[in-house]
Amino acid sequence: MLQELLYKLAIRSVKGNTNITVGSLHTDSRAVKQGSCFIAIKGSVTDGHSYIETAVKAGAVAIVCQEMPAAFEESVTYIQVEDSASAAGFIAHKFYDEPTNHFKLVGVTGTNGKTTIATLLFKLFSSFGHTCGLVSTVQNQIGETVIPSTHTTPDVITLNGLLQQMKQAGCEYVFIECSSHAVEQKRIAGLNFAGALFSNITHDHLDYHKTFDEYIRVKKSWFDGLTKNCFAISNIDDKRGVVMLQNTAAKKYFYSLKTMADFKGKVLDNSLTGLHMLVNEMEVHFKLIGEFNAYNLLAVYGAAICLGKDKQEILLALSNMDGAEGRFDYSISANEKVVGIIDYAHTPDALINVLATIKNLRQGFEKIITVVGCGGNRDKTKRPIMAEVACEYSDKVIFTSDNPRNEDPLDIIKDMEAGVGVAARKKYISIADRREAIKTAVSLSNKEDIILIAGKGHEKYQEVNGVKNDFDDKKILKEMFELLEK
Repeated sequence: MLQELLYKLAIRSVKGNTNITVGSLHTDSRAVKQGSCFIAIKGSVTDGHSYIETAVKAGAVAIVCQEMPAAFEESVTYIQVEDSASAAGFIAHKFYDEPTNHFKLVGVTGTNGKTTIATLLFKLFSSFGHTCGLVSTVQNQIGETVIPSTHTTPDVITLNGLLQQMKQAGCEYVFIECSSHAVEQKRIAGLNFAGALFSNITHDHLDYHKTFDEYIRVKKSWFDGLTKNCFAISNIDDKRGVVMLQNTAAKKYFYSLKTMADFKGKVLDNSLTGLHMLVNEMEVHFKLIGEFNAYNLLAVYGAAICLGKDKQEILLALSNMDGAEGRFDYSISANEKVVGIIDYAHTPDALINVLATIKNLRQGFEKIITVVGCGGNRDKTKRPIMAEVACEYSDKVIFTSDNPRNEDPLDIIKDMEAGVGVAARKKYISIADRREAIKTAVSLSNKEDIILIAGKGHEKYQEVNGVKNDFDDKKILKEMFELLEK
C-alpha cells in the first residue's frame, strides 16, 4: 500500500488517497506503466518534475515530488516531500521489504581502493562459509551468481531490487561500493548500514562536484548520517581520515602504516611475489602487491574484526587471496619475461601509487613503459596532471584514448600534453588508437621491461560516441605478447 511506503518521509502535503496499491516504482517516466508510482527527482541534467504529466498518461497512480504540478488528475495521488531523491531511497527500501534489515551491509567509499576492499571482503566472508552479496564497479554478485555492473553504485530502485534478491538468496553479508555520486544523489538513502569504510580522497570527479571541498563534503555526509549501531573505519594516514569521522555517531576505528592505530600495519617487503607485512604485530605474507594494497588489506582486516571474526583466521584467509580484476593485474611474457600490468588507475593519485610501486619492484635497469589516456566528458583538470605523473615516473609514455565518449580523442590527448614540461617532451609519443598504443608499447620493450596499461582495468569495452565497442586491455596485451615471442 502507498501509505506504508511513505513511512519515515518528511511529507509537506498530500492530495488524493494514500490507501492504494502501488505495483512498481520508477524515476524514469519512460518506464512507467499502469499502477506505478513515479518519483520526480531533480537531477543534474534533467528534472523529473517536467515528466509528471507523461507519467500520469502512462498509468501512474501516485506521484512523489518536491513541487506540486500546476494541474492534477483526480484519480492520481500526489505526495509532496522535502527531498524527492532521499524519499526515493526510503520508498524503494520499503517497497522491496527493507532488505538491509535482514543482513549486515558494509559500504566502502574513497577515491581509490573501493573495488579491491569490497571484493576482498566478499571473498573473505564467502571463504568463511557465508552467503554474501557484492555491489561493485567490476561486477555485482549474489553468492556464486555474477550480475554485470554498469555503475559503481546502481540507481536507487535497481539497487534496492538487487538487495532484495540478495535477501531472498539468504545473504548474511553484503559489501557495496559507495561512490560520491551515489551519496550526493541519495542512491543509498534509507539503507541500514552495519559498517562504513573510508580509504582515501584525492583529485577526481571535479567535473561533477566542481570543487575539491564539495567532493570531501559529500563523502563526509555519509559518515555524518551513520547511527551508533554502525562501525566506521578510516585511513588515518590520509589527511582527511580523521575529519571524515569527526561528526559520526558510529563507533570509530582507524588503520595506518605510519602511526599508531586500531589496525596497524608495517610493510617488511614488497615484491612481485607479494607483500610481507606485520599486521597488529602478526607476521603475514599476502599475494597482493604494493603499499596501496597494504592499506586495502588493513581496511579489510579492520572490518572483519568489527564484524566479529578471529584475527588469525582473517589473516590466514587473506594471505591466499588475489585482488579484484584489473587492479594491478599482471602477466609475464613467456620468453622475454616482459611484465605487463593492467590497472584501473584513472586519477593522478592512483597512477602515482601504481607507478611508485612498479619503481620499487624494479630489480635493476628495466624500463617502465606506460600507456595512459583520460576519459572524455569527464574532469578535464586532471588530464595534464595525469600526463605529468606518467612522464615523471616512467621511462617511456604513450598517450592514447581511454573512453573518449563524445569528445575527439586528439583533443583529450592535447589537454594531456599541456602538462608535460620541456625536459620530459622526449619521453612521450601520442597514438590515439588504443590497440596500436599497446602494440607499440610491447614493440618498444626489451627483456624484463615493465609495461603499465592504465585507466580501464577490468572494463571490456571502449565507449566512442555513445557506442560501447568490445575492447579488453588484458586480452590485447596477451595477443601482443604472443606476437613478441614469435
